[in-house]
Amino acid sequence: MLWIAQWILALVFIFAGVSKLVMPVEQMVGDSGLSAGLLRFVGIMETLGGLGMILPGLLHMQTRLTPLAALGLIIIMIGATSVTVRMGQLPLALIPALTGLIAVFVAYGRLRLIPLR
Repeated sequence: MLWIAQWILALVFIFAGVSKLVMPVEQMVGDSGLSAGLLRFVGIMETLGGLGMILPGLLHMQTRLTPLAALGLIIIMIGATSVTVRMGQLPLALIPALTGLIAVFVAYGRLRLIPLR
């Protein structure tokens, strides 16, 4: 179950992160009120977090990075949820909130339940 959650997070965050890196700045900023630099930084962190969900376990190297990547993605999802709520789109805030909960599941699972070896 943890691997399924990790792959889901990897696909979501790699897609979202790369999108933020290749999308035109004007289209990306939109009504969010966030700076282009912040959004590019988040794109880099999302991409790295997505890779951190799967590469350590697949390569059997630095496996302690997977729960750390999940913790970083939790922080990003807290920010995404709060920005979405602030923009007045409360129902859409459920998407980053649920994604963050999946990251909590992975972080806890890989730290306490079934650590990668």
